[in-house]
Amino acid sequence: MSIETARRVLRIEAEAIEGMRQRIDAKFNCAVEILLACKGRVVVTGMGKSGLIGRKIAATLSSTGTPSVFLHPAEALHGDLGMVLAGDVVLAISYGGETEEIVALVATVKRLALPLVTLTGKPNSTLASASDVVLDTSVREEACSLNLAPTASTAAAMAMGDALAISLLDRRGFSHDDFAALHPGGRLGKRLLRASDLMHSGDGLPSVSPEAKIPDVIYEISSKGLGMTTVVDGHGMLVGIVTDGDLRRLMQKRRGETFELSAGECLTRNPVTIGPTEFASAALQRMEQRKITSVVVINSDERVLGVLHLHDLWTLELF
Repeated sequence: MSIETARRVLRIEAEAIEGMRQRIDAKFNCAVEILLACKGRVVVTGMGKSGLIGRKIAATLSSTGTPSVFLHPAEALHGDLGMVLAGDVVLAISYGGETEEIVALVATVKRLALPLVTLTGKPNSTLASASDVVLDTSVREEACSLNLAPTASTAAAMAMGDALAISLLDRRGFSHDDFAALHPGGRLGKRLLRASDLMHSGDGLPSVSPEAKIPDVIYEISSKGLGMTTVVDGHGMLVGIVTDGDLRRLMQKRRGETFELSAGECLTRNPVTIGPTEFASAALQRMEQRKITSVVVINSDERVLGVLHLHDLWTLELF
C-alpha cells in the first residue's frame, strides 16, 4: 500500500514539473534578465510552505553567485521591511497569489520601484497582476490524497527556483573556482580543493639531488614521512622519485652495494605527476587507479612544487 502511494506521489510531482517545463517561454528569459541586472540582492519572500521553499531558493541563489536573502512577509510588516533597499529585486512565491501578507508588501515594492518577479499557480491573481514577470507554476493536482497539502505545487516552485538559479549561474560564467570560494566547508568545499591547497611543499617537501647517496635518501624519506622523495636537478626540475619500496627491492637485489649507490642510479623516472590546479578528488581517483600513494605536483615547466599524499586525501572523505 505504501509503495503504491509513494509511486503515485512521485508520478504526480514528476508530471507537475514536466507540465511546467512545457510552459517555459520568453517570460522566463525576462525573469532571468531582471535578476541578472540586480545591483543589490534578490529578496525572496513567501508564506507557510512557500516560505520554506523560498528559503531554499534564496540559499541556492546565494551559493551560485546571486546574492539573495529571505524575507518573512509577516515579519516584514512589523519592521523587517527595512532590509529591503533600492537596487534589490523581489522574488515572491505564492501559489494562490492572494496571500495577504505578501500582497500587503506590494505597495512598498512599488514605492521603492523594485522589480517584482512572482512564482504562482494563478497567473490572474492580485499578486500576479502587480508583478513585472509572472512564472506559471500551476499544477493539475496536489500529490496529497486529499488534494489539499502543498506537495506537487511546492515541488514545482522549488524546481522553478532551481531553474532560475542555474540559468543565472550559466549567464554569469560562474566557475568551479567561484563555487569553491563560496563553499569552503563541508564535502562540496573539500571536493573543490586543488592540489596546491593540500600538497606538501617548502620544508615539508622531500627532495634530494641525483648525486645524493642512499643513506641521505633514506634520511630524507624518513624525516618527511611520505614514503618517498623527489629527485630534482639544480634547477628544481623533476628527474624522478625514490620510494621506500624502491629501496627495499634494491637492498634485496644489491645487498652490500646499496649504500654506495646514488639517488640517480635507483630512481623511478617519469613518475605520475599533476598540475597544481587539479582537483583533489581527481588526484585521489588517479592514485587509487594507479595503486600509488603519492603524486608529484609540478608546474608547466616540470619544476617541482610539492607532493600530494594519499592519506591526506583519505582524511578529507571526498566520496
